[in-house]
Amino acid sequence: MDFPVNDGREAGPAPRAGGGWRALLGHTALKFAGVGVINTLLCVAVIFGLKSMAGFADVPANIAGYTVGLACSFLLNRRWTFAHDDRLLPALLRFMLVFLGSYLINITVVLAALHLGCNDYLAHLVGMPLYSVAFYFGCRYFVFPRSVARKADPATGTP
Repeated sequence: MDFPVNDGREAGPAPRAGGGWRALLGHTALKFAGVGVINTLLCVAVIFGLKSMAGFADVPANIAGYTVGLACSFLLNRRWTFAHDDRLLPALLRFMLVFLGSYLINITVVLAALHLGCNDYLAHLVGMPLYSVAFYFGCRYFVFPRSVARKADPATGTP
């Protein structure tokens, strides 16, 4: 049995309740979360690998790990999560802007929680969901917006 996949970007019926795993996996928020797990594992692997095998100090290893994680996030979210096929560079610049905005939300919440006497580790955990939600919506609606259908010249296939 084939189930419709509606990621919320196209008009049409929403997946039926109990619509199966295909409908569930077609949702962009779940894909985004899956990419986040992959990024986190990759980032940690790079940081730990550079520290243990290459003798990197904490800050350079962290910068390298997060750079690799952000690159992975951009590529996977662009192609898989949001199926974005518009120009690369403008999308990358918007992605970095949304990342910075989301990070500013995160660090503001963390610092506010610390100021209010929250445990250090808990303060970071409190900021993470807000970062993730802001980053998801920024990517979905600003970085990788649904492409406007382009009319192509039937003779040449060009817009």
